[in-house]
Amino acid sequence: MTQVHGNTAPDTAARGDRTGLARLIGAGLILVGVVLLGLGAYLGPVRYATSTPGKLTVETCTVDYKYRSSSSSSRKKTKTRWCYGTFTADNGSARDLNAELKSDALYQKGHVLDARRSGDTNYQLDRGWLYAIALGCAWGFGALIALATGVFVAVTGFPYGEGESQRLFRTCMVLVGVGVLGLAISLLVSFFA
Repeated sequence: MTQVHGNTAPDTAARGDRTGLARLIGAGLILVGVVLLGLGAYLGPVRYATSTPGKLTVETCTVDYKYRSSSSSSRKKTKTRWCYGTFTADNGSARDLNAELKSDALYQKGHVLDARRSGDTNYQLDRGWLYAIALGCAWGFGALIALATGVFVAVTGFPYGEGESQRLFRTCMVLVGVGVLGLAISLLVSFFA
């Protein structure tokens, strides 16, 4: 009996193309992780540290209802509370008669809220340093998940690469686990802060 040996070059070339694509996806995940780290730093502690603390005296509060369609046939209604009034900085450097911020509740006229001014017209409730750090950590742990997955895919070409390193796989899985656990804890801390 004779055996015919075929050309395996097309199979190897196709695997190489898929490995290159997987590594490109891994590089994209690394880029997403770096962007998430930057957003976490900016939206958390940096914005809190650079904002102006003050008080917002409520004139009126309203509820904004928006409908968003979901994948099912039912429509879901989202509710956003807005409070409008006068913002006065604690150091007296700023005063805005037309300030508005997204609120956690509806307040009566004259109620005074702790607020922070983070731009010319951007206001937010002052939830303290703990909330700002927890928010930044949540973004950071989310970035860790993307970075660990991206490094593994970029290095090994997974799922098409051959000879993936078991140590690299275990290390990346530990980092993903730490990212998931840290993300959950950070979100809980920011929710209760």
